[in-house]
Amino acid sequence: MSEKFQEGQVLEGKVTGIQPYGAFVALDDQVQGLVHISEVTHGFVKDINEHLSEGDEVQVKILNIDEKSNKYSLSIRATQEAPKAEQRRPRKQAAPKQQQQEDASAGFNTLKDKLEDWIKQSDDREKYRK
Repeated sequence: MSEKFQEGQVLEGKVTGIQPYGAFVALDDQVQGLVHISEVTHGFVKDINEHLSEGDEVQVKILNIDEKSNKYSLSIRATQEAPKAEQRRPRKQAAPKQQQQEDASAGFNTLKDKLEDWIKQSDDREKYRK
């Protein structure tokens, strides 16, 4: 295990391989780590190949070092400033109940209006069958 790397350290690395789940980045001649696809950039990454290519020089942050398995977890995203959240427009206020009821009567019949008609039709059918 290399003593010269520590968790939280930010350094330059070179992309040596790309898989659907992430990219392998060489930190030096002996040490290589994995940048998981979720750590490539802020936001959703559908295809890692749209963001990285083999041979790219990238700045990475060491997130975790597993000394037993000699695995390095890296992040490119942690070296980048998070994008500012877009300001959302306030939601449109719901129309008052009275206005909604007036709008309903202008368009389609409501179930409340039709229910009485359906009950009457059902009663008429029952009378007719007897």
